[in-house]
Amino acid sequence: MRLARAGSEVTIGSRDLARAEEAAQRARAALPEGAFTGLSNAGAAAASELVILCVPFRNQSETLHNLHDVLRPGQLLIDVTVPLAAAIGGRATRTLGVWQGSAAQQAQEMVPEGVTVLSALHTVSAVALRDLDHPLDEDVLLAGDRRADKRRAAALIDGIEGLRCVDCGRLEMARLSEQLTALMISINVRYKTRAGIKITGLPDDLWPAT
Repeated sequence: MRLARAGSEVTIGSRDLARAEEAAQRARAALPEGAFTGLSNAGAAAASELVILCVPFRNQSETLHNLHDVLRPGQLLIDVTVPLAAAIGGRATRTLGVWQGSAAQQAQEMVPEGVTVLSALHTVSAVALRDLDHPLDEDVLLAGDRRADKRRAAALIDGIEGLRCVDCGRLEMARLSEQLTALMISINVRYKTRAGIKITGLPDDLWPAT
């Protein structure tokens, strides 16, 4: 809904088409000016140049396997997956080891050649995002192997009022940013809040043309 309010056309994907259509209908009811469409996961991925994968870690591998034949070279896939121990019944304040180093790196191994995986949005509270009356004022840690791809993702995410994308380096840095989700969950539980992360001392223009 935050993306739609910023002017993006949003396609919501689900394994079940009816659930996707229901989700789109709920979003339109909450934000009548937004443009929402509900499709199957495959239909949503095929129709989009930029795909945001926001599923629990236990569903990441299956989802990407099912999308392998529809993802195509040139697409960007922003992976929001976090390997929380809660995926296997553990605590949300603990994380699992991933052989590739991070969930994002695992995703990069699974997508077809030519599809670029970026890592972002791990420290932004889902509860805060859903509450459109809640003002945001925090940074999004963005990792990926190509600056041009990160610039495309930042242009989308920076359109959300109160969010600012910070280039954290190559995709391998996702192994660090994903761990911060567990830390933020612990902080927010202790203080009963929706805290985010803000990086200080940065220049005004984080995404110069050259």
